[in-house]
Amino acid sequence: MSINVLETEWWTLQLPPEWWAEAEDESILIGDRDDVGCIEVSTLHKELGDFDAAEVAHIAAEESDLDLAWEKVHLGDFVGVSAAFLEDEAAIREWYVARGGMLLYITYSCEAEQQGLDDAAVDEILATLAVLQGSPSRAK
Repeated sequence: MSINVLETEWWTLQLPPEWWAEAEDESILIGDRDDVGCIEVSTLHKELGDFDAAEVAHIAAEESDLDLAWEKVHLGDFVGVSAAFLEDEAAIREWYVARGGMLLYITYSCEAEQQGLDDAAVDEILATLAVLQGSPSRAK
């Protein structure tokens, strides 16, 4: 099985051949060819300093309209929090993860009746997140 590497200006991740990726405005969309669900990744950069764990957790809590049970998570080179919930007949998973001065906001969504079908694949994909050499966050 061949693996495709998605490379942005600041980070990379590995995609199995049955997954596709495309840039859209300020984010990257990633989906499986079976159209079960879609991952969206947005990258934010802090002008000065680094994101710490408390700040990432605070941002997640502030940005969410729901009172979610955020859990600590490691995704490749990134550390942060994750939560899952159902909303408007959709199953949604969210991650706020940081490395140095870079914060990734990641969502995965699918129809509620398909909840869990792609969870293992999504977890494997996100576990390959790596900061690129030369990124301002690389040395952290």
